[in-house]
Amino acid sequence: MANILICDDDRDIVAALKIYLSSEDYRLFTASTGKQALDCLRENEIDLVLMDIMMPEMDGIAATVKLREEYNIPVILLTAKSESSDKVLGLNIGADDYVTKPFDPVEVQARVRSQLRRYMRLGGQQRAEKRPDVIAIGGIELNDAEKTVTVDGEAVNLTPIEYSILLLLMRNPNRVFSSRQIYELVWNENAYGSEGAVAVHIRHLREKIEINPSDPRYIKVVWGQGYKMEARK
Repeated sequence: MANILICDDDRDIVAALKIYLSSEDYRLFTASTGKQALDCLRENEIDLVLMDIMMPEMDGIAATVKLREEYNIPVILLTAKSESSDKVLGLNIGADDYVTKPFDPVEVQARVRSQLRRYMRLGGQQRAEKRPDVIAIGGIELNDAEKTVTVDGEAVNLTPIEYSILLLLMRNPNRVFSSRQIYELVWNENAYGSEGAVAVHIRHLREKIEINPSDPRYIKVVWGQGYKMEARK
């Protein structure tokens, strides 16, 4: 049973999150300020924190900074759309993920499960880094010798074209490839106006590796230029 701490000063949001997560085998703790969250962490064995950004006494950014001094547990930020700059700051100082208010219950459950799976894996990414045929970015692990892909420890079935696109992007994290470049490198032929096929395969690939394909965390569009695999710790 995983222990989850929900930290938000809005009682309605806390109540809603408790309902969303009640169907899972979790033990839930609550706090309404960053300071209370840190106190709860010291008094209990917490496996994951859902942390609001805007709170009195100590906000979620400051609490995450303090938390990271002692703990490596997953932190998922609870953000409003207007808090995009704080969301980026939170990810930069150690948060692992975020969900945006108003919440989609299915997305909240999926992100919590995803982060817990990653946390519970026994150093899977570190083991992967010792094997030259394995590439790991965030929760995605690609084994090119076995031609397998897992996301947060769960196997994903890709078509040969999808696999080849993913391999290309993962071998070159943060490098932008145009649709034409991807087509010519994957299909091994001149594009001749067939770049639209790339967009179709990218969409299908996102549906298989992203929790929310409409808000992808890995395969990013660089408008007017192409696609890239965003390296994530």
